[in-house]
Amino acid sequence: MTPPIPTDLPREQVLRVATYNIHKGVQGMGPMSRLEIHNLQQAIRQLDADVVCLQEVRKLNRQWERKFNDWPRQSQADFLADTHYQAVYVTNATTKHGEHGNALLTRGEVARHQHEDMSDHRFEQRGLLHSEITMRGQRIHVIVVHLGLIAASRVRQIQQLIQFVLREIPEEEPLVIAGDFNDWGKRLTRFMDQAGLLCEHGLPAYRTYPSTLPLTQLDFIYYRGLQMLRQFVPQKTTLESSTGIRSWARLSDHLPLVADFVLE
Repeated sequence: MTPPIPTDLPREQVLRVATYNIHKGVQGMGPMSRLEIHNLQQAIRQLDADVVCLQEVRKLNRQWERKFNDWPRQSQADFLADTHYQAVYVTNATTKHGEHGNALLTRGEVARHQHEDMSDHRFEQRGLLHSEITMRGQRIHVIVVHLGLIAASRVRQIQQLIQFVLREIPEEEPLVIAGDFNDWGKRLTRFMDQAGLLCEHGLPAYRTYPSTLPLTQLDFIYYRGLQMLRQFVPQKTTLESSTGIRSWARLSDHLPLVADFVLE
């Protein structure tokens, strides 16, 4: 566990990072499917995060555009950013009806970003999104990932991720890696730990999947060169009191995960 640090820091000295798989903004199947992207916009804003790492974000979907009259006319990343964030999006997968991928929302300034294909086989299109941002005068690297469904693929993808970090990110600069690792049993943490990438894990409080009855943690926030203050999964009571939305489980099959870091 991260050693405790003073909890009375001013907000400007805290960097809040959230990661959230938004399930392409739609919940339910077939005729029972419903559009949740508008509620997701409210819920994400309520997190009060400086950096939001998103997975399964739609750039477009022609089928759902026809089904839902209130489907946003802009990409989901731009819609969720609204006027509160700057959005960075890169497509991972191209499908019959559209495209989806990873996105970053940030209150900081984006200096640059890049994408690397992490597809391990032809049945899954995966990638990482790396952004270099400036937050309150400090340069921070953020990587958004969504790893594969096959265990052997995830091991190869995590090794590729580590090689990317070693190649692209100076060791002395702060780094956050967040996303849906699909890591059943937390088998990837040892690889990340060996590379000096830390995370909080293993506690029931961090279970993020499935959202209706969280049984395991699939979503992680790893870091290097920062000091973690705390990590938590937001509670539905806070969401309901601030937005009127009854539960996070309504919005996606995952719950968001949030971490606060000391920003010097």
